Amino acid sequence: MLPQNAVSAEAHRTRETGLTATEVEERVARGQVNAADVTTSRSIWQIVRTNVMTRFNAILGALFVLIIITGSWADGLFGLVLIVNSGIGVTQECLAKRKLDSLALLNAPITRVVREGRLLEIPTAQVVLDDLIELRTGDQVPADGTLFSAAGLEIDESNLTGESDAVPKSGSDSGDQGDTVMSGTVVVAGSGRFQASAVGVDAYANKIAAQARRFTKTRSEIQDSVDKLLKYITWVIVVALPLQIWAQYRANADQGWREVIIRSTGGLVGLVPEGLVLLTSVAFLLAAVSLTRQQVLVQELVAVEGLARVDVVCLDKTGTLTVGDIVFEEIIPLGDVDEAALRVALGALADDPNANGTLKALASVIPAPADWVRSANIAFNSARKWSAATYDGHDTWVLGAPDMLLDAADPIRERVAGYATTGRRVLLLSNCTSSLTGQDLPPGRCAQALVVLSEQIRPDAAETLAYFRDQGVGIKIISGDSTTTVAAIARRVGLEFTEDGVVDGGSFGTDPADLKELAERTTVFGRVSPEQKRALVQALQAGGHVVAMTGDGVNDALALKDADIGVAMGNGAQATKSVAQLVLLDGRFSHLPTVLAEGRRVIGNVERVANLFVAKNVMSFLAIITAAAFALPFPFLPRQLTLVSAVTIGIPAFFLALGPNKRRYVPGFLRRVLGFAVPAGTIAGIVVIVSYLLGRHHYGVTGSCSIGGAVNDACSQPGTGATIALLATFFWIVVVLARPFLLWKAALIGSMAGLAVLVFLLPSGRQFFGFNLPFGLFLVSMAVGIAGAVAIEIVYRVTPHTRPTAS
Repeated sequence: MLPQNAVSAEAHRTRETGLTATEVEERVARGQVNAADVTTSRSIWQIVRTNVMTRFNAILGALFVLIIITGSWADGLFGLVLIVNSGIGVTQECLAKRKLDSLALLNAPITRVVREGRLLEIPTAQVVLDDLIELRTGDQVPADGTLFSAAGLEIDESNLTGESDAVPKSGSDSGDQGDTVMSGTVVVAGSGRFQASAVGVDAYANKIAAQARRFTKTRSEIQDSVDKLLKYITWVIVVALPLQIWAQYRANADQGWREVIIRSTGGLVGLVPEGLVLLTSVAFLLAAVSLTRQQVLVQELVAVEGLARVDVVCLDKTGTLTVGDIVFEEIIPLGDVDEAALRVALGALADDPNANGTLKALASVIPAPADWVRSANIAFNSARKWSAATYDGHDTWVLGAPDMLLDAADPIRERVAGYATTGRRVLLLSNCTSSLTGQDLPPGRCAQALVVLSEQIRPDAAETLAYFRDQGVGIKIISGDSTTTVAAIARRVGLEFTEDGVVDGGSFGTDPADLKELAERTTVFGRVSPEQKRALVQALQAGGHVVAMTGDGVNDALALKDADIGVAMGNGAQATKSVAQLVLLDGRFSHLPTVLAEGRRVIGNVERVANLFVAKNVMSFLAIITAAAFALPFPFLPRQLTLVSAVTIGIPAFFLALGPNKRRYVPGFLRRVLGFAVPAGTIAGIVVIVSYLLGRHHYGVTGSCSIGGAVNDACSQPGTGATIALLATFFWIVVVLARPFLLWKAALIGSMAGLAVLVFLLPSGRQFFGFNLPFGLFLVSMAVGIAGAVAIEIVYRVTPHTRPTAS
């Protein structure tokens, strides 16, 4: 151990000259550098494996391989869905990975350090532990540490804390222990030097970034429901697979193994809602493209649905409800003084080369007089909270905080307090005839006016919050700023709450379990840390709420990441934008109702068309069970079922998914889908069985059905009749689901029916799909199909609680 005087000498040397080259090399070798290479998201291989090796793809992939083995390529059209759906999933997640991996919390690429007595500029990532770092106005602090020296140093910590006021900092050269500075904050005034005590992944800002980088997937009720359906269907297929193969072997053994595989596959493909997953992805994608045109960047597709499910919106104040800038409101003379003359003095004070944010706000609206010459000046400082200047021939003017410039008993303080309760900032403008001396307040000052400023509220904030209230969505304001200021801003944007609805962050902890009741009953939270923001979001979620969080600072990143939907402002910190699902590129709140409308459209329309897919699955299962029970061939070839799926499910579903739908979100997507689709699918299955059996009874089955891709006429007649009946029934399911009936929907269904008729009329169509339709069979099959349509209408009318969402 070094003697105490040796340690003191070492510390003094570091404070004066910084590290030596050898010391830097030693720290680099130990990995004590400012690089924050954190493993993020999932690897490319994991992404591909997750999106390609799914239960859905495994089922269709295996069936596709079997069809290819038989050489009947026409029956393998369903395999295209495999490629398209997997491609969409891989592409979307790779884009998300790129955003997460490029999370750059520190925007300043260059840092000034002192090494071996020389001031150097180096890349921020090359800063090492114990480096002596110099800060100047405009710099972003690259690491955590303790100040050795400071000259008028003020740091904006709103990016981490939400506090909108700059914080004055002092170094250990003032006689006390130096103040702490944290990475990610910004120097707004003065200069200073500090020693880096935490760099890289150990720095505070990078710890937040590391937590924000952890890959999470936004929950989607639609996708969860589809996944659950696929899980159920998997078990159905496990049961149906041996039954189907056994039944088709018994029914088609004399026609060869190819016929057995093709017929078996025809039934099993019908059990998989292959288009539903693809349609869901496309619906999200098209909604995202639409929103991008309106300056809303959708970084996770399912976020479009998510916002429609949200019932609580948590808002940061600084940079979210407010623009983040201070604006001048008015000047209030305190005596018989001409306001125009006071504006001239205010303009002169604002014309300061070292102007802070307040003076810049004044300078933007009040011009500086050309004939006022500054002869002495005291710059604004957050510790003294005032600035002053002497002008030749125009006296000395002082502008600052009233509590620093007024006596304790001055009645003006009451007027100031009244403005403070509304969230406004009030400065006192005073003057005197004596000149400035040193850094002291001049004597003999006379109060001339109150200068009122306020944070600039986003012009669309109040209207948007009113919209959410009307939609039954709860509002919570969670900010790191002063509780009084936050409450005042909340009232200015139209929120109504009692005093009990305002809580200071110093009165509660970070355990979500302890915050459930507090989060439920409180509207405004002030002086809240990033960890507390996250805990409040988790507490609301634990209470059964679907939570959206909006923000712009690094202090919002953790809460945005854990919220069901994170919404970032376009001018916010890169860390915040990278973890958000939605980014309002122009920072306009008024876009959120549009996102909500898109979400409702996606949920309502996907729910509507999901009924089509599930009804087909139920129909196929019933046909498989019947075929197994009576040793019948499966009624359809895969290509025939593909035709039915295309004209009554796939194409109509695509267009129906794009229509308007404004119904509010109602939980129970899967329950409603099953409530309509199961009975509708059962009816369709009965229609198929009856029409097929009638076809066999009247026309019989002889010869080989589809060896080498050719279809025997006699064999195809029962299947053709079943296809006609199924088309009639399923077209009526489309009619039911398309209600209310509009012209474009009528045109859609009419064109699909025309396409189906064309297939039967064209010789090439009949040959490709293997159709043979005697007129008598057509009449019988249409009668069965119409009877099925009537039954569908009855089901729709007697089960209103399970009706699909209507636009």
